[in-house]
Amino acid sequence: MAQQPRAWQRMLSGRRLDLLDPTPVDIEIEDIAHGLAFVARWNGQTMGDYAYSVAEHSLLVETLFGRTNPKAPSKWRLAALLHDAPEYVIGDMISPVKAAVGPGYGALDDRLTAAIHLRFGLPAAIPTSVKKQIKRADKISAWMEATQIAGFSEAEASKFFGRPDAGLIADLHIILRPPVEVRTGFTARHAQLLENMT
Repeated sequence: MAQQPRAWQRMLSGRRLDLLDPTPVDIEIEDIAHGLAFVARWNGQTMGDYAYSVAEHSLLVETLFGRTNPKAPSKWRLAALLHDAPEYVIGDMISPVKAAVGPGYGALDDRLTAAIHLRFGLPAAIPTSVKKQIKRADKISAWMEATQIAGFSEAEASKFFGRPDAGLIADLHIILRPPVEVRTGFTARHAQLLENMT
C-alpha cells in the first residue's frame, strides 16, 4: 500500500501546519513574518542587493490601504497586512503560474487565509467590500514596485495595474532591506494593529 504524501510543514516555532486542514492554533506570527521576509516577489527579478519580499510588500499594501481608507478600523488594516500571509507556506506565485496550477491553488490559499484570520481575531472571510479595497491598495503597490524596482516603464505598469493618484504615493519610496529588518518591521506592525483592535 502506497504511503500518503506528507501534506504538512514543520515551522521554526515548532508548530506542524497541516496544509490540507490548517488550524489557527498552528499559526504563529513569527513564522509568517520569517517566511514572508524570505519570499521574493516578482520571482526575484528586482533591482538591488536584496530581494523585494512579500513581507515588505505587505507593509506597503497596509500603508496604502490606510491612505485610501483613512477611517478603516484596525482590524481591516490588519487584514491588509495579512493579505498575502498564506505565501509564507506556499510561496509567491506569479499570476500565470496560478492560472496554470488551477483551482487547487485558490482552495489552498482560502483554507490558509481562513485559519490565519481566525488566529488573529478576524472573520474567516472578510467582507467583499474590504477585499476590494485591499485589492485596490495591492494594485497601487504593484504599480509602484513595477516602476521603481522591476524595470517597467510607467506606461507599461499603468496598462497592467492602472496608474495611481500621484499625490497618494508621492512620498513613498521602495527601499530594499535585509530580511531580518523586514521581519522585525512586519511583526512590530502586526503587534501595533492587534493592540489597536483591543
